[in-house]
Amino acid sequence: MEELPDKVEMIRHVELSGPQRDLYETIRISMQKKVREHVKQLGLNRSHIIILDALLKLRQICCDPRLLKIPAAQKKHAESAKLELLMTSLTELLEEGRRILLFSQFTEMLGLIEKELDQKKIRYVKLTGQTKDRKTPVQQFQQGEVPLFLISLKAGGTGLNLTAADTVIHYDPWWNPAVENQATDRAHRIGQNKTVFVYKLVAKGTVEEKILEMQRNKHALMEGLFSEAETSKLKMTDKDLQSLFDPLE
Repeated sequence: MEELPDKVEMIRHVELSGPQRDLYETIRISMQKKVREHVKQLGLNRSHIIILDALLKLRQICCDPRLLKIPAAQKKHAESAKLELLMTSLTELLEEGRRILLFSQFTEMLGLIEKELDQKKIRYVKLTGQTKDRKTPVQQFQQGEVPLFLISLKAGGTGLNLTAADTVIHYDPWWNPAVENQATDRAHRIGQNKTVFVYKLVAKGTVEEKILEMQRNKHALMEGLFSEAETSKLKMTDKDLQSLFDPLE
């Protein structure tokens, strides 16, 4: 059996600052209060949706405040530390001749990244759930016509062969490491002859870091929390819940 080349995984931390940090803390405090009240009234297992909504908002702020559909986030808080890190990293990696797959759970985030790429005149292809012709972008990337492939995690995390890539960037962490690994394996698979570098961008001290910790230590808890079945039993203690809403240091 053909042996796969090495896979090198790295976490790139980014620190929220300024208005983005302020927004994170404001939403964190208000959602923590809301979740506490809900849990007190209905219990943990019947608070599934409100907890998910709170976590979604915090995860969106980590990616880019503009994902949060409130006027303040669109204007005052529009800068994203993570997007800045991504664009700096992409410029450096592309100058090195890297071929890159960039995954995000949020198709809207991919749209914001596209705008930045267009400004910098960086060529790319994209695949999301709305992409009707999946074959063409795959061919363009595999044949070396473009160096960067933007992919939504749900639409392109499985079933694609993208061995032309030697670099994978996960813009936002997902609760289930198996899903991330499957996405990485679009590049790290039979036919790959180069070392594959995997970068995970994580906002320091935020819910994203908590997700990574729980990926490692409390997989069953995360599975219950992020299961799409509303009746899923939450294997979560009050301490676990509160840790998701820890303040930024």
